[in-house]
Amino acid sequence: MIPVTKPFLPPQNDYIKYVNQIWQRNWLTNNGPLVNELELKLKDFLNLEHLLFTANGTIAIQMAIKALNLSGEIITTPFSYVATTSSIVWENCTPVFADIDPKRLTISPEKIEPLITNKTTAILATHVYGIPCHIEEIEAIAQKHNVKVIYDAAHAFGTTYKGHSLLNYGDISTLSTHATKLFHTIEGGAVVTKNPDLLKKLAYLRNFGHDGPDKFNGVGINGKNSEFHAAMGLVNLGYVGKILEKRKSASKYYDNWLLDKSLLRPEIPKHTNYNYAYYPIIFNSEEQTMVVFNELQKYEIFTRRYFYPSLSGLGYVAGNETPICDDIAKRVLCLPLYYDLSDSEVDLICRIIIRTLKYN
Repeated sequence: MIPVTKPFLPPQNDYIKYVNQIWQRNWLTNNGPLVNELELKLKDFLNLEHLLFTANGTIAIQMAIKALNLSGEIITTPFSYVATTSSIVWENCTPVFADIDPKRLTISPEKIEPLITNKTTAILATHVYGIPCHIEEIEAIAQKHNVKVIYDAAHAFGTTYKGHSLLNYGDISTLSTHATKLFHTIEGGAVVTKNPDLLKKLAYLRNFGHDGPDKFNGVGINGKNSEFHAAMGLVNLGYVGKILEKRKSASKYYDNWLLDKSLLRPEIPKHTNYNYAYYPIIFNSEEQTMVVFNELQKYEIFTRRYFYPSLSGLGYVAGNETPICDDIAKRVLCLPLYYDLSDSEVDLICRIIIRTLKYN
């Protein structure tokens, strides 16, 4: 069986060393020393000014919306994981969907501006598959119309644009460190901002609003993470270089097989050092996509229609027309990609795809 993804697990003894420290201190959560150490090391590794480790990437988005005091309409992408949209709705805001760039698959700046009204308070854009959004164009639109920018950078760990981590852009960027991500803490996420006042507000939000044991600075939530999750992150951080290199190698090996087979791949913009978070391919039709999907499953090779369906079709939103996203979502498959995926497994996957395309 070849899964679409597989969490990286470090040597067990490396993790146990941290677990033994937790046992000795008997400090399991509530901003413990390992959480603080992980935050410092992540800031150093990613060259960030400020970062807060959170319980997951979804609550990071919710905290970002709350910290920026957003209300009304938030323009967002229909091509993302459901948490991008559901977080907007959860915070009593209204998602307004702008269609996507057919090459990068990220939100299209040309589609954003016509949707801005006097109710618009922010743009929430996703760096899809770790591919940078049109950052300069989005920033220009935000400044022109005085709206905030949040980047859902769940996939973007390790990707840089013009020499900077993608987490360095926007008013707030959010990260996921879920087990399926290339860098993970089992469950987890982060909020990132350059603004120290926003950082302080986010810190209160993460811990129920506590400003000391018996004083509260506004409404907060439990967005903290534990020492056990931080321990996994600290160990895995030492392997990130190898993980990135292996994913790049596997992706290039896929390219050698598939790039001349009339299949499309998302465009990586110039000035980007990409993290190879996923390996999506875009087929010529939904029918072709499903034939390949089903044929691979016969061999216990599991792909994912990531992202399908378009979020503009969710039952709890009033979706506007997003024809490019609707089309792409029907034709995209993410192929297996993880640290210990072997060349021979990629050979098998690609031979099945090529044979299926030839005879169907």
